[in-house]
Amino acid sequence: MTTEAQAGRVHRVPFVDLAAQQREVSADVVPEVVRALDTGTFIGGPHVTAFEDEYAEFVGARACVGVGNGTDALELALRAVGVGPGGEVILPANTFVATAEAVVRAGARPVLVDVDPETLLIDTDLVGRAVGPRTQAIVPVHLYGQTAPIEALVPLAARRGLALVEDAAQAQGARRYGRHAGSLGHIAATSFYPGENLSAAGDAGAVTTNDPILADMVRLLAAHGSAVKYVHEVVGFNSRLDAVQAIVLRAKLARLAEWNARRRAAARLYGELLEGVPGVRAPRSQPGNEDVWHLYVVRAEERDRVQSALGAAGIATGIHYPTPVHLTNAFSYLDYREGDFPVAEEAAIQVLSLPMFPHITPEQQRLVVDVIRGS
Repeated sequence: MTTEAQAGRVHRVPFVDLAAQQREVSADVVPEVVRALDTGTFIGGPHVTAFEDEYAEFVGARACVGVGNGTDALELALRAVGVGPGGEVILPANTFVATAEAVVRAGARPVLVDVDPETLLIDTDLVGRAVGPRTQAIVPVHLYGQTAPIEALVPLAARRGLALVEDAAQAQGARRYGRHAGSLGHIAATSFYPGENLSAAGDAGAVTTNDPILADMVRLLAAHGSAVKYVHEVVGFNSRLDAVQAIVLRAKLARLAEWNARRRAAARLYGELLEGVPGVRAPRSQPGNEDVWHLYVVRAEERDRVQSALGAAGIATGIHYPTPVHLTNAFSYLDYREGDFPVAEEAAIQVLSLPMFPHITPEQQRLVVDVIRGS
């Protein structure tokens, strides 16, 4: 979400700079895309297979299945572990709506819990209270480039026979105690939407897992339930990673570690610059985490005023997210009410995402913080 005042203007400091990334990979991407077009290799093929292998290795998972987008990836992961009609899935109230959408699309009911007041990630202490006889899975969302403390949920999941399904859309390259997001649960979903740390030139996503049986099920479901042409074993749908997106992703994956390192350096500088700024609270990494700062989310006591001042100075910002899932009209049928998740609700009126991308300069960051100080 951006302010109307920001829409359509050329910013002194953009929120993201996708063009800079594209310039860096263009020499690798363009010839391969032309070759794919010339050979008619549009769906599947060597680039898709190679990307799946390379991303699985990057994450530290045994298998990766490329799919059409991140929401499909999460639905496929949920369906692969057995989530379906009559079931419930526990997820945090502070997340992008796609997390809850995927649960509904799989046929189950989202059950929300509040988030930790420091990290705004799922409050693992509340998950056990939300588990009921219909619970089938827990989705600990890795948000803003942080990894959720999934290890705290492993004993509960094992005891109750629940699947741990990671929503790792914002955490490509993030680690917890040395292990990558996307390899910590039974199965994980990620998105390669253009704004992600690892981004396609359009929509794309992937599922990663250490369980080859789950990987095979995802691949089956994503291809109309068919492993052999015209032999349909289950009801699936069509969600495939195309060759052009795989080419772009391979080129960017080769640079992702460096780009994430640049994000971490930018986060450190923001933290130094924001020290002592009244009314603004900078984020901090939790112990055990190596965050990749997909978003740099501060909390401001007078968020709207600060955002307006930044917009007037030509600095683009975002709000992730302005309305918790339970207060959206789409999920009003869940019968939650205002006040049910106070931490997520307070965050929704305070969070402000500052410009963050691998090519941001210290000068741009200083300008951002100077405007915040003067607001």
